[in-house]
Amino acid sequence: MKDEMEKNNISWKRVVIFFIIATLISNIFRFDIFEFKSELEKLPSWVFIFITVLLEGSGVIIGALIIIPFLKKKRKMEMSLFGTSKSKSLIMAIIPILILTIIGVTNDFGMEYHFYGLVAATGTFLYCIMEEYGWRGYLQEELKILKPWKKYLIIGFIWYLWHLTFLTKASIGDNLFFLGMMIFGSWGIGQVAESTKSIIASACFHMIIQIMMFNALIKNGIDGTEKIMILGVSIAIWFVIIKKWEKENTIANNV
Repeated sequence: MKDEMEKNNISWKRVVIFFIIATLISNIFRFDIFEFKSELEKLPSWVFIFITVLLEGSGVIIGALIIIPFLKKKRKMEMSLFGTSKSKSLIMAIIPILILTIIGVTNDFGMEYHFYGLVAATGTFLYCIMEEYGWRGYLQEELKILKPWKKYLIIGFIWYLWHLTFLTKASIGDNLFFLGMMIFGSWGIGQVAESTKSIIASACFHMIIQIMMFNALIKNGIDGTEKIMILGVSIAIWFVIIKKWEKENTIANNV
């Protein structure tokens, strides 16, 4: 009985270690503390973009990859890169990348619009996968024994803290709005993670949030109509895929 309780317990020590690793490493590059970007800018633009986004997301995935083995020793984990369907994960991932490549994205790099759309979309998606390895791949698994409202509140708050928005010139109102978005996003993406067990599927919805609001590579390169089109088409197709996915999972679990 004691061993079973220990397996199901949350280790806040693991959570704190993950958060420290994720925050220190990612924000060194996000805030460009050592001024790496001035050197990276000498590289071809598409290489600069990929390296920059990978460095900025590196802390979260490094923290997750360090901590996840310790969690696996205590209990079985359900989340994985492809979840319960590799094909559905990949189809979901292709949709926004394909749309952005087709419509093209204006940019300050002097790159052809459609090629830049491919580069920016692919780079953004890779970044979202790196984040999702931490927030859903590890943290949601660590906290899964909690009631949903507690779980998503904690994940959203930690996600907010990781950004260090409160250290920028953002107002109190902006910080509260951002905190609310992180909590709501944790609930929404968390539902996708519960249904699919897929980090890639979770990253797809993370990417849509990035495109609509925060992503520096894309947000000013497409207009509002194009954003709504990407949102509408992607969500509509993903909804159908996830509903079929859930049905197949239910059948598999009942066999």
